[in-house]
Amino acid sequence: MEQVKDFFKLLKKYVLVLILVPIVTVLVVYYPLKNLPKQYVSQGLIATGFTDQSRAILDPLGGGLQETRLMAQFGNLKSQMMLKRIWDALSYKLIIHDLSTDAPFRSIKGIKEYKAMDNKDKLRAIALFSRKLERMEPMNATSTYEDWLNGLLIAMKYDEGALKKALMVDRMDASDLVSATATTESSELSAFMVNTYVKIFIDYYTSQSTQSQTNNVEFLADLLKQKKEEVDSARQKLQSYKIANDILNLEEQSKSIQTQKQTAEDMLVLLKRQVSSLGGAIKNIKSNLSPSVRAYAEAESSRLNATLVTSRERLNQLVALKYRDLLAPPNPGLERSIDSLQKRIIAQGAAITDAAAVSPLTGKEAQLQQLRTLQVEYDQAFYSQSVIQSELTNLDSRFKKLVPLDAKVQTYTFEIENATKEYEDVFTKYNQAIMQASANSKLTQIVMAVPEGPQPSKWKLFVIGAGLGTFVICLVVMFVLWYMDDSINSPVRLANITNLPVLGALNKLPGNNIDLRKLWDGDQREKMKRFKDLLRSVRFEIDQELAGKKILAVTSMRPGEGKTLLSISLAYSYAMINKKVLLIDGNYEDPTITRSVMPEYYVEDVLKNTTDSPRLTAQTNVLGNYGGDVTLLEVSDEKAIKDKFAELQRTYDIIIIETPALSALSKAKEWFIFADKIVSVFEAGQSIFNGKKLVVKYFQNEGDKFSGWILNKQTMVAAPKKGK
Repeated sequence: MEQVKDFFKLLKKYVLVLILVPIVTVLVVYYPLKNLPKQYVSQGLIATGFTDQSRAILDPLGGGLQETRLMAQFGNLKSQMMLKRIWDALSYKLIIHDLSTDAPFRSIKGIKEYKAMDNKDKLRAIALFSRKLERMEPMNATSTYEDWLNGLLIAMKYDEGALKKALMVDRMDASDLVSATATTESSELSAFMVNTYVKIFIDYYTSQSTQSQTNNVEFLADLLKQKKEEVDSARQKLQSYKIANDILNLEEQSKSIQTQKQTAEDMLVLLKRQVSSLGGAIKNIKSNLSPSVRAYAEAESSRLNATLVTSRERLNQLVALKYRDLLAPPNPGLERSIDSLQKRIIAQGAAITDAAAVSPLTGKEAQLQQLRTLQVEYDQAFYSQSVIQSELTNLDSRFKKLVPLDAKVQTYTFEIENATKEYEDVFTKYNQAIMQASANSKLTQIVMAVPEGPQPSKWKLFVIGAGLGTFVICLVVMFVLWYMDDSINSPVRLANITNLPVLGALNKLPGNNIDLRKLWDGDQREKMKRFKDLLRSVRFEIDQELAGKKILAVTSMRPGEGKTLLSISLAYSYAMINKKVLLIDGNYEDPTITRSVMPEYYVEDVLKNTTDSPRLTAQTNVLGNYGGDVTLLEVSDEKAIKDKFAELQRTYDIIIIETPALSALSKAKEWFIFADKIVSVFEAGQSIFNGKKLVVKYFQNEGDKFSGWILNKQTMVAAPKKGK
């Protein structure tokens, strides 16, 4: 809060600056601003169609446009409107108009370098500008003539930079419209500039969009044709490979072979079981026949079985033929042949039985008949196994041949799928490009710019703004100066910065050179009244600090801060309340008190530890010094000095010692040894930095012995109070 008060005090001090500077600024800008030319504004509107939702039917990308996409479209449109070639074309249009008409917007007669142009020069310039306009080319800076004409554009304020300042382009809020607004010194020029600019840009935008879309469609058409050829080529490769390798349908062929293998494996398992069971039955029957019967039966059988063996071999051939193709439909003729042959074998077996009716086997006919029947079935099952096993081997071989064929077919199929997908993607983009080309947004100028009246003059606002701006700048400058100022001008700030108590403040006395001998004369009393009041407050605070003690040391951080004035003033103030005061000039480097008072006795004489040292009485008020490069302890030893001060304390009520400044810290510290309290004078307007911080640290370490600061030479002093 104190700092804020200081800032307002600073403003009060420089109040004239705050008033006069804005007034002078207003007077300076008043006449130039008052005579500003009138301004004419014209505006044209362009409908872009970007937000037209009716186009979403044909444009698959147009439905549900997001705001970000719209912003990107309008940003791209504005970027194109800012192209140099657009502004160059507008420059050419304007200069051609002014050179080819008797009523130009801006005359070249006022331009010294170009006012001498005759009709021939103008026609030549018009021809060049027209050629540049047709080709949408910039001026060639390397050509002397074109560079000269470019200077004409600049002089007429038709160059790109000047036109961009005069003509503003922007989207109107969140609408579909783009505005072009021109501000010039002529209503006709503003309208012409807007309409010409809009027409140039719409023509350029339409041409570029059409060309871009045409190129896009042609590119996609060529790409679509290429992708179609790739699809056809991939299909032709697959077809040729299938024909070359007799492939109809690999998947169906593979399934068929797997089914045949499963059927054959099932039949093979069944036949193995049948062979095993029939073999066991035959073995059991043979075991029931006696050896002689078996021998006879076998001998007889070998004679009669020749025909039977032939029939069995034929049966095995028919069975092999039956199982050659497991998945083939049944063959009725083959089945009848097998049945007929089985009946013949049984009949031949019966003939063998009849032949054995007169043999020793009589009575065993049933068992022999059963044995022959089982033998036929056993042979049929046994030989069928080999046929089926051979078929399984054949099926495995056929399946293995399909694996590499299938891998190659899959490779070709994958190529076809990829080529087809690419073809479909390109086809989709091709259709989209065609639809977008047919549904492309067309820029349309829906509002033509027309000449309008002048704009209200704003010179008064500019003048007021200049005054207010200058006032604010002055405030900012003063605030910066105040903020950067680390000087101390108040007791509260001194106490806050040093963290030490402040006993009071003394105002600055008028004049540069103060005569200490006449300071308290009668003619000075009115000037000293404020100083006296503040001094009394300081005296009271010192009395509270001394609390019955008598020796007070007065010092300062550097010479010239006012410790001599304070010491003399305190001595005078104590004398006014009937105190016995002894003022000691302990500043050997600058004995100002000694030179001003011219005392009878000197410190060096009084403090000498000799028998002839003078004895002081209460009538003696001041002890001077002879000066020179000496210190207190060089005058006498510490014990003698303590004894002398003890003696002086019995004579005087208070002893005030002006010590050297703390820039000579060691000399001042010798006096502090014998002092009960220390006060330091601090000159207002100074700051604490570098070596002064060490002095502050020293006072903080002294503790209660350091009573506090006395702020001196303060320009504006509030009611005195002790603060920390």
